[in-house]
Amino acid sequence: MKKILITGAAGFLGSHLCDRFIKEGYHVIGMDNLITGDLKNIEHLFPLEQFEFYHHDVSKFVHVAGDLDYILHFASPASPIDYLKIPIQTLKVGSLGTHNLLGLAKVKNARILIASTSEVYGDPLVHPQTEEYYGNVSTIGPRGVYDEAKRFQESITMAYHRFHGLETRIVRIFNTYGPRMRLNDGRVIPAFIGQALRGEDLTVFGDGSQTRSFCYVDDQVEGIYRLLLSDYAEPVNIGNPHEITIKDFAEEIIKLTGTTQKIIYKDLPKDDPMQRQPDISKAKAILGWEPKVERAEGMKITYGYFKGLSEEDLKKSEHKDFSQHITR
Repeated sequence: MKKILITGAAGFLGSHLCDRFIKEGYHVIGMDNLITGDLKNIEHLFPLEQFEFYHHDVSKFVHVAGDLDYILHFASPASPIDYLKIPIQTLKVGSLGTHNLLGLAKVKNARILIASTSEVYGDPLVHPQTEEYYGNVSTIGPRGVYDEAKRFQESITMAYHRFHGLETRIVRIFNTYGPRMRLNDGRVIPAFIGQALRGEDLTVFGDGSQTRSFCYVDDQVEGIYRLLLSDYAEPVNIGNPHEITIKDFAEEIIKLTGTTQKIIYKDLPKDDPMQRQPDISKAKAILGWEPKVERAEGMKITYGYFKGLSEEDLKKSEHKDFSQHITR
């Protein structure tokens, strides 16, 4: 049985990856310090013999006993509300945490996949974004703690690949959604749905002309799975290329939820990217991958998940600062 370590295992995407690799017959070691993750996302795996969990911060020394075949490094705050609240931890998990896991991969002779992000492109001057584009990022802006942590993460990963011959993979993840997203994490989909469920007007920043491209979680997991098992070491975009403006998306949410709220507009946050659309030519050619789930289908499932949350969960998401929610 192949053994895989998944960091950020109790998070939204990490928990879905745990499910996938359990299904594929792997022994899964989940690791998370629970600073943004939630054990509820993986509690269904605890009775399984092929799953174990370590409550640990990967910014500190990481030890795993025995053999290890693969590592997926998904430990990091991933929403603006989180990384603006804990900027130092965000920088540390992207730098120290990545260094620790690359060192572990070297010792174990394991293949490691690093979760990067479309945020490495910043506010792009190239559209759609190809892997060859170097980005337009402010190193000292409030978002720099996340963007630069991920850019450093890519650099040190390629350094280990070139200098040590380590088997490495880098996925650049574009906006992903689905069940287990946190209602109060500030990303656009849970923010809009949360407002709709609470009977609030939907908040759009700027004039709503900025664009995003949303990929359903099952498609994202499939792309990551294929990339891990491929022989390609350089970054690969995994995301849905179907682009939509934030204003049009807000109108879709109102129609989906059957609510009567209106859209209200506020000032655009600093350094917010105006366009997000992946060029997935490389994923198609190398991995034979492209997204399959249409947004209408994925959003119906996601809305059903959020609608099933408790009143307590809805109340927890009230009065949060969603001033950055359009970014992810």
